[in-house]
Amino acid sequence: MTPNQTPSSAAPITYASAGVDVEAGDRAVELMKDAVKATHTPEVMGGIGGFAGMWDASALLQYRKPLLTTSTDGVGTKVAIAQAMDKHDTIGQDLVGMVVDDIVVVGAQPLFMTDYIACGKVVPERIADIVRGVAEGCRLADTALVGGETAEHPGLLAVDEYDVAGAATGVVEADMVLGAERVQSGDVVIGMASSGIHSNGYSLVRRVVNAAGWSLDREVTELGCTLGEELLVPTRIYSRACLDLVQRLNGHDGGSDLPVRAFSHVTGGGLAANLARVLPQGLMATVERDTWSLPPVFRLVGELGRVPQSDLERTLNLGVGMVAVVDPEVAATSISVLVDAGIDAWEMGTIGALTDGAAAAAPTETSRSATRNFELDRTLSHNRQPPGRIRRVTTALARISPRLDHTRTQPPLVMPFSSASWTLSSTKPCGCRAAFTTLFLVL
Repeated sequence: MTPNQTPSSAAPITYASAGVDVEAGDRAVELMKDAVKATHTPEVMGGIGGFAGMWDASALLQYRKPLLTTSTDGVGTKVAIAQAMDKHDTIGQDLVGMVVDDIVVVGAQPLFMTDYIACGKVVPERIADIVRGVAEGCRLADTALVGGETAEHPGLLAVDEYDVAGAATGVVEADMVLGAERVQSGDVVIGMASSGIHSNGYSLVRRVVNAAGWSLDREVTELGCTLGEELLVPTRIYSRACLDLVQRLNGHDGGSDLPVRAFSHVTGGGLAANLARVLPQGLMATVERDTWSLPPVFRLVGELGRVPQSDLERTLNLGVGMVAVVDPEVAATSISVLVDAGIDAWEMGTIGALTDGAAAAAPTETSRSATRNFELDRTLSHNRQPPGRIRRVTTALARISPRLDHTRTQPPLVMPFSSASWTLSSTKPCGCRAAFTTLFLVL
């Protein structure tokens, strides 16, 4: 028998016996299609099952100079919590929140989204649950889900394993783009409450939980639910409320002095790193911690794992999922608009000129491309700590991950959260890879 021959008694090898069930994929599509169709606006062309999703761009003709925006993301290891609990209908909302709220940061309206699911085995009900979650997120974001892909990877992923990713496209007028260039001294920093941990930092959280020997079905009095239920709370989607704020206060005419200056989506890197991304050179933000209370889940993670406070601050959102920087004259109105939209919002700080002390503490070395440096001065009312310096070069994903350089080890988060304030600054951003989203001019 030659190497190219097989015994006559051997069973034929099929795609299904190799681990890919095409019929299961078809059943999954049948289960999810109504939820997907519910997100479609009149601009969506064609139906489910085509090679490409289509969106009628005629609406862009009304723009003076439209810029298309795009963003892509996933939900990290939060999927491991969903898999462990066998609950898959919210992870899709997490995905939408991570993607569309990066687009909204520049003031853009998300138009449509696509998703991608890689799994070890297609279980139609599970895949349909994931996509239903994506569709629900798109509904909350007023975004059409125009397509997606489910790929079965036997031998690469275990039977019950999967990962999700997505991408979205939006549009904004060129003269209404929000960002660091609009931020001015005297502006007010407004915080918007997160719904929980959202979708960042789960490698830290899971390590803490595993080290403590806690099960996901453990009832936690401080949380009012099981640990797993708290960890699966969906990421809050801010796009509708933020865009409503922009439309009400900035209008439609554009200009150089719009009252809503910038948004910052608090994801990887925490509050300091992400707020610094929308600070222009020469300005600094002072954020007062006593303007909000640390939600129980963050205190639990800190105390259970004796996680250094610096690590919590650069990893988790600590109760603030989105930040707006606005003209002080519209601060009260902005908060009212956000609260009316169902989002707890409050004034948490101000923008001012970079002080000599902060400038002197800032690092002087230069780095390549989208590398950005900024400084964080943290003052504890009961214990003056040396100024911290936050600096980090761009990673492959252009995430800015801060490092706190202290001369003594930070204790776990057992001190009152309201006992400190932050001041931070940033050099002028450079390179689109460091931006929340990427913009393209439509000619």
